Parts: sequence; C-alpha cells; structure tokens
Amino acid sequence: MKVIPAALTLGAGLLCWMWKEAHENNVRYHEISLKGEKERYTLFFISDIHTRKISEKMIRNIHKSVQGVIIGGDLCDSRTPISNIYRNIRLLKTLGPVYFIWGNNDREVGEERLRKVFADTGVTVVENDAVLLPDMRNRCWLSAVDDSSSRKSDPNKAFAKCQEGDSVIFVSHNPALIPKVTKNFHADVYLAGHLHGGQIRFGPFGLHQRGSFSIDENSATLISNGYGTTLVPLRLGAKPECHIIDLNFQQ
Repeated sequence: MKVIPAALTLGAGLLCWMWKEAHENNVRYHEISLKGEKERYTLFFISDIHTRKISEKMIRNIHKSVQGVIIGGDLCDSRTPISNIYRNIRLLKTLGPVYFIWGNNDREVGEERLRKVFADTGVTVVENDAVLLPDMRNRCWLSAVDDSSSRKSDPNKAFAKCQEGDSVIFVSHNPALIPKVTKNFHADVYLAGHLHGGQIRFGPFGLHQRGSFSIDENSATLISNGYGTTLVPLRLGAKPECHIIDLNFQQ
C-alpha cells in the first residue's frame, strides 16, 4: 500500500515541475549575417503568448537596443481577457514598434475587437503583405501571411513587394508553410511558432517537433517553442522562449 502514496507524491512533484517550467522566462539570442551595407538591426520575436502575462522583469532585463518587435501569432485565444492583451502589447512597445502576424487562435477573441486593440496601441498588422523595416540603411522587408493554418494565407501577396537584392524576413505562424514557400520564393530569415515544441515531451518524444534554429548557406530558420501554453498551463522538455535576433549586415 506504500506504493500509492509514493506514486501520488511523485505525480504531484512532476506536476509542480511542469507548472514551474511553463512559467520560465527564457530569452534566446541569435545572430544572422546578411549581405548589405554595414549595419546591425535587432528584433525581438515572441509567439504563442495565449493567456500568459509577459514578465516585466524579463523585458526590463533586455539591455540591447531593439528596433522592432514581431508577434508571430497566437497573441491570445478565447480565454484571454482583453485587459491582458492591452497590457502585453504596451509592455512589448517599451522595446520598440510592434508588428503582429495572425495565428490560428487570435480571432477567437473577435477580429473587430482585436483590430481595435491594435489601432489603440499603434500595432502594425502584417497580413499577406510586406512592410519595409524603418530607419535602415539596407532595404529589408518584413513579409508575412495571414493565419497559415487556414485558407487565408497568400504567399504571393506576401512577397509581391519584395525585389531582387532586398533582404526579406518571412513570418508564418505555422512552420508547415515554410517548405511550400521556399519552392517559389526566397527569404533570408524564416520565423514561425505554433507547435509549442510539443509543449509536453518525454525525452525525444512529443506531439510536435521541438523548437529549433538553423542556418544554411542561403537562409536562417527559427521555429520557436513559444512563450505561453495551450489547453493546460504545463510544459515538459519544451521550455518557453522568446528571441533576440541580431541582423548583422556586412559586405
């Protein structure tokens, strides 16, 4: 009979550990070299916030100068109070101008309500479009599709403005779209989230692939574990994360 109390204690301990891991604040740093006039440009990338409140302490401890913040989808879902959305955006805006890309859960709070929040807070929504990143010597586009888990995404429109010789950062909330995009278009940097790194993993096993960062001779790809959680506020083996991306332009 001693086995049952031991199993309950072990189970409770594991749940506490998973809750603690889900509420960590991990900032990953990445440097990407691009061709162009000598310049450094720093971006902050965060995705899959859902119901989580972004840590003020984490943001305060970012001592680098950030020129732009990219929210890579799932800023919120049906569980997220509007007050939390305002709070998180205003905190992110202390770093720099904010750009938003639709995820598969964002419209659950009501698209009109969310667009009003963006209008109130000065957030730029990039949906099947591209915007030139401001205050740069180099021409660098932030290109993104609408919710890539639905039929709303249109890569043709996302790349329509980008010209040969320009640098392109392409964002798709769902990384499954990236291999399809690379068949017809080129970006220097690919960003995605959505999968939460599997959120709960047992060793190498999880529902989805773990987040990753890779560089090959043509481009860099960052798939984030995301910052928040879905379904349950627990993580195991797929730590929450957000990212500082240094773009290092050099001839």
